[in-house]
Amino acid sequence: MDQHLVITAPDRPVGGTVTRFAPSPTGYMHVGNLRTALYTYLTARHDGGTFILRIEDTDQGRKVEGAVDVIYKTLRETGLTWDEGPDRPGKFGPYVQSERMGIFKGYAEQLVREGKAYYCFCTEERLEQMRADQIAAGQAVGSYDRHCRDLSEAEIAENLKNGVPYVIRQKMPLTGKTSFDDLIYGHIEVDNSELEDQVLLKSDGMPTYNFANVVDDHLMGITHVLRGNEYLSSTPKYNLLYEAFGWDKPTYIHCPPVMKDAHQKLSKRNGDASFEDLVAKGYLSEAVLNYLLLLGWSPEGEKEIFSLDEMIENWDPARISKSPAIFDPLKLRHINFEYIKALSPEAFTEKAKAVIGDALLSKIENVELLCKNLQPRTEVLGEIPAQIGFIEAVPDYDNELYVNKKMKTDPVSALESLGTLLPVLESVPDWTPDAIFAACAAKAAELEVKNGKLLYPLGIALAGTRSTPGGGTDLAIILGKAETLARVKAAIEKLSA
Repeated sequence: MDQHLVITAPDRPVGGTVTRFAPSPTGYMHVGNLRTALYTYLTARHDGGTFILRIEDTDQGRKVEGAVDVIYKTLRETGLTWDEGPDRPGKFGPYVQSERMGIFKGYAEQLVREGKAYYCFCTEERLEQMRADQIAAGQAVGSYDRHCRDLSEAEIAENLKNGVPYVIRQKMPLTGKTSFDDLIYGHIEVDNSELEDQVLLKSDGMPTYNFANVVDDHLMGITHVLRGNEYLSSTPKYNLLYEAFGWDKPTYIHCPPVMKDAHQKLSKRNGDASFEDLVAKGYLSEAVLNYLLLLGWSPEGEKEIFSLDEMIENWDPARISKSPAIFDPLKLRHINFEYIKALSPEAFTEKAKAVIGDALLSKIENVELLCKNLQPRTEVLGEIPAQIGFIEAVPDYDNELYVNKKMKTDPVSALESLGTLLPVLESVPDWTPDAIFAACAAKAAELEVKNGKLLYPLGIALAGTRSTPGGGTDLAIILGKAETLARVKAAIEKLSA
C-alpha cells in the first residue's frame, strides 16, 4: 500500500455538513451534472459546511484527456468553488480516486476476514454458461448464483496459493428487507432476495464504483449524498456496505433526471447542449446556473432570478421535485435575457465585442452606441452577428423594403428623399446623433413632411433591412460619415435603376 494512503479517516468536526461532487472525467460537463454540482454546493454552503470536489477516474477506458480541466473550468466559471479537492489538498485526500487504489483492497479483505464478503473464483466462461442456463430456464438473467459463497477454507487457500484469479463479492442477506429514507422520495424498502452478491473488488484489483464510492464517502466524512435518482435502486447495496463496516450512513437526496422531453433524457449523443455549448452560443454562465437551479427545484414565492448568494440563502433541498425536469430552451432564453438586461453598459459592451470580433470592430465607428442599441434586443449573445451583418456590407435587398404605409414611403418617394438627404448629410459639420437628427429634421420641416419620411429610407439604405439596432441617425453614427454617404449614393443608384 502506498505510504501516504491511510485506512483510518481523520475525524471531522461533529455536526458539520459535508458534501461532495464526484464527476467522472469523460469529456464535457452535462447540464444534469452541473445541476447536481450546484445542488450539492448549495447544500453545503447553506449550512456553512464543506464542499469537496472528488474526481472518480477508476474507469480508465472512458477517461478523456483534458476532461478534468473542463470540470475545473466549469465550476470556476459558475462560482462553485470547492473547499477541498485535487488542487486544494486537505487531510482527507487524495481527491483523485485512481490515487487511492491502495485503500480499497484492504477494506475488501477486512470484510472477507469478518465473513461478510468472499473470494469468487468463477471464470468468465462459467458466468456466460450460467447466463445461458438462466435464459433456458426462463429466469432473470445476470444475477450471480452464489456458486463460490460457501467454498471451504481449504478450497479458498488452494486457489489463492495457485494464483487463480478472483473477485471479492459481498455477502448479501438472503432474507428480510433493506430500507432507507430519502429526503425527496421518502421511505423505500427492497427485498434482500432481489439483491445480487455485488462485486467489491475486480480481478485486476480495481474497486467497483459502488464499493469505492462508499469507502471514499466514509473516509472523507461525507454527511449528505446528492445524486441522480437512477441510483435509488443501488442505495440498499450502499447501505448494506455501511452496515457491514459499522459506519454511519449519510443523508440521501436523490434528484429527478433532466429530460429532453417526456421520454428522452438529455444526451450529448443526441445533440443536446453541454454547459460549454451553451456558453459558446452566448448564454451567460450566471444565467445557466440560475436556470439549472429552477430545473427541478421550486423556490417560495414568484421570484425567479437569484444571485449565487441568494441561492445559498434560499436553498432548501426538500423543495426538490420528484418529477423529471424537462429542459425548456425558451425558459433558459428568458432568464438569459434578464441577465443581459441587468448588465452595465460597459459589461455588455465587453461581452459583445468578444462576439463581434476584431475584424468587424475595425469597421464600426461607434461601438458604444451600437452596443447600447443591441443590449435591449439581445436574448443570447450569439444572436449579435446576425443583427449586425449589414456592417460588413449591405445585403442584396428588394426595393419594396422602402414601402412603409405609416411613413407613406415607397421606392419612388424614397429615391426623392435620399436625393434630398445626401447634400444635407454631406454638410453636417459635427458627425453626432444630435447634429444629424437636427439637420434631417430641419429639412423635413422645410419640406413640410414628417421626419420619418426622410429617416425611414435612410435606415433601409444604410442596412438593407427593416430590423436594425437603431434608427437611421444611429446607424449613420455607427457606420461613420464616409461609409454613410457611400451607402446613400449606392441606394440612390439602386433605386434609379
